[in-house]
Amino acid sequence: MVLIMPVTDSSHSSPLSLAVLLLAAGQGSRLGFHPKALLKKGGVTLLNRLLDAVEHFNPIEFIVVTGFHSDAIEQSLAQMDSSFSRSIRLLRNPNPEAGQASSVRLGIEALHSNFDALLIALSDQPTITTVEISQLLSRFSQRRKGTEIVLPMVYAQRGNPVLFSKKALQDTLAIPDLSCRAYMDAHPEQVQVWHTNNAAFICDVDTPQDMKKYDLFF
Repeated sequence: MVLIMPVTDSSHSSPLSLAVLLLAAGQGSRLGFHPKALLKKGGVTLLNRLLDAVEHFNPIEFIVVTGFHSDAIEQSLAQMDSSFSRSIRLLRNPNPEAGQASSVRLGIEALHSNFDALLIALSDQPTITTVEISQLLSRFSQRRKGTEIVLPMVYAQRGNPVLFSKKALQDTLAIPDLSCRAYMDAHPEQVQVWHTNNAAFICDVDTPQDMKKYDLFF
């Protein structure tokens, strides 16, 4: 269980338990239809790097949503010999062409643990580490009363990962087919925007040029 105590808002005085939803259903069309989660940096896949960063916080639930490259990603996870990787639940999005929102909805519908915060993460962010996740969790534990979501914002650009309270997700699920992004847009008063100059939150990989920039390989 993640133990991060708030220092400013006594209304959030309980330790936090973390759940994680990792989105890995994309097609990677601009990378020759290669699964971005399996790109390697320093010989380690982006999938492995994210798992290593998150494992530090001992999440009580971890779901990976796959899609276009389900077999390859599931095989990669199966080759990881650790109790943490074996505790991960895999969900296949049957319609990944419907976009990221469909994968998010599928994932949050499957959550069943008594978590305080859900980290929704992307599988193609090569510079997200334990540091960035710890920063987000600290911001969540210190969030203003009445806010349920912590969104990193870098140079006026929305970043990822994003943290959601269980209440925000329950409210989202109460409306059929509503996406988390649409919920955030409809309830800005529940979103605490965290302005940061840490570009890791907006770094992702879409093109061969991005691969070169972040020293990634197939």
